[in-house]
Amino acid sequence: MASELKDRIAGHIKDKVNVIGFAPVDRFEGAPEAHHPKRLCKDARTVIVFGITVPKGVFTAPAYNLHFLHRSYHTIYRHLDVLAVELCNFIESCGSYRATPAPSYAPMVFEDMEPWGLLSLKHAAVNAGLGAFGRSGQVYHPQWGGLVRLAAVITNAELPGDPMNEADPCPPNCRACFQACPSQAFRDDGLFNKMTCLSHSVKHAIYPLALKDEAGLKNIERVVNTAGHDYWIACTECVRVCPLNR
Repeated sequence: MASELKDRIAGHIKDKVNVIGFAPVDRFEGAPEAHHPKRLCKDARTVIVFGITVPKGVFTAPAYNLHFLHRSYHTIYRHLDVLAVELCNFIESCGSYRATPAPSYAPMVFEDMEPWGLLSLKHAAVNAGLGAFGRSGQVYHPQWGGLVRLAAVITNAELPGDPMNEADPCPPNCRACFQACPSQAFRDDGLFNKMTCLSHSVKHAIYPLALKDEAGLKNIERVVNTAGHDYWIACTECVRVCPLNR
């Protein structure tokens, strides 16, 4: 019965996305309590992760590649959110199940002035067998590298999980992203400073207004999740030079 339902769900969405994977919630034991799948869906048992790829041509366009990337990202995010809501409704139509869509980008929450997704889609993708973490801190799919934008659905339907593969996907001794990063967000100890990257690569005209006083800081989530939703992307060097994306 569970395998049959999984096949129905996969068949319903597989032609609309590039990748799809299933992860039992017991693979999320190490997730922060506030971001655990069971906080997003009552009695959650399975996380379904799916994604759509950014066209490779965007990164090799002789001009306006950042313009193309901006619209590609945000077009994909909105489309994934639509698919997530539609998939939830499909799952709930299959029986007495609940399903909740995890957003592809916003809304986010801020903890210690650092943005967090309601659910870590990168960890969910690894748990669903869609890829593995590379040295950059990004998740790399075996075919699509780091070009996949992700969304997820959490459901109380108990579905079989897909095999995981956590082997290092990066070529031996590759440091292409470390060397290309203009903000030096990659530290010598191998850790990635997310806020250093974001301050260099993600821009929005309203951010300085939101951050300049206490009132702005208090409402930073409201700013980012509304006016800041269509942020401008100012840097793609790590994605552009990565051999896994070619």
